[in-house]
Amino acid sequence: MSLDLNDLLRDWPHEPGQLKVRKILGSDGREKLQLRIDLGLIQMETSGRPDGTEPHDCESLLEYQHSRLERAKKKGEEFTLTEDEVGELQAEGIQYYHRYIALFQLQDYVGVIRDTQRNLEMFAFVAEHAPNEESAWSVEQFTPYVRMMNTRAKASVAIEREEFAEAAKLIEKGIEKIKEFYAEAGNAELEQQSPELQFLNEWLDEVRAKRPLTKIERMQREMDEAIRDEAYERAAELRDAIKALHLKK
Repeated sequence: MSLDLNDLLRDWPHEPGQLKVRKILGSDGREKLQLRIDLGLIQMETSGRPDGTEPHDCESLLEYQHSRLERAKKKGEEFTLTEDEVGELQAEGIQYYHRYIALFQLQDYVGVIRDTQRNLEMFAFVAEHAPNEESAWSVEQFTPYVRMMNTRAKASVAIEREEFAEAAKLIEKGIEKIKEFYAEAGNAELEQQSPELQFLNEWLDEVRAKRPLTKIERMQREMDEAIRDEAYERAAELRDAIKALHLKK
């Protein structure tokens, strides 16, 4: 069997600026993800650790470190990650990054939510147990981007169901969590320059424009039109009806 990857890639050329992803059936009978890059491709498992390995007989290094933490707690011992262990967790997180980017391209939003949530949990674990603040920040700094992708996936599920109001709420929640991260980091400048917040705020405006108006919003719009048309009696009726609906809430 030829080991030359060109035989495999000839019919799937790389196109600069385009993210090309596909699913294939592996020789083991399991579905695989393939991500085309300029020098070849990245192949990943669709569940578990993307490279298919089980470090220390665990699903992932993060799971292994969690088990170490639990053992330390039972023994009443201190638990701190080493610099190398933080680096290993970060490298593992990059595997999940490649997978959730590929899954997002395939509109597998449930998979994106799973993998982004996993990386957010890893960031929190490192932040709590890293040997120093510098080491923790080397991982934590990617929180806004991963939170944005997590929010995009959750809101996209709602949009697919045409639940635009719910999608807007999810985007608002994602924006708030990113702002909380910057506030805890104590760097207002990062928040002002955040491309993640800029994207989510712009997307929120688009989603709000698509969602159906509530009954109160429709009445408010009709009242505004009545005032413009100087139909003050109708405007007063609508005003009173809007107040009554608010009182029922």
